[in-house]
Amino acid sequence: MKKDTHPDYHFITVQMNDGSTYKTRSTYGSEGDTLVLDIDPTTHPAWTGGGQQILDRGGRVSRFKKKFGFIGS
Repeated sequence: MKKDTHPDYHFITVQMNDGSTYKTRSTYGSEGDTLVLDIDPTTHPAWTGGGQQILDRGGRVSRFKKKFGFIGS
């Protein structure tokens, strides 16, 4: 069996949008790192029924609406 074929699996802390945290095992980062979520199950439209606004990261949504806003008008 080959050595070093599996990634390092360790404990990290996941921080939700509301600031709550939990520990889980992951291959993300290194032992003790914190993964801060932008979108989590408490804010994602798939789990909340679609009531949340779309986050416009870097103006992407604005550019899309400017370019394709005429569709559906």
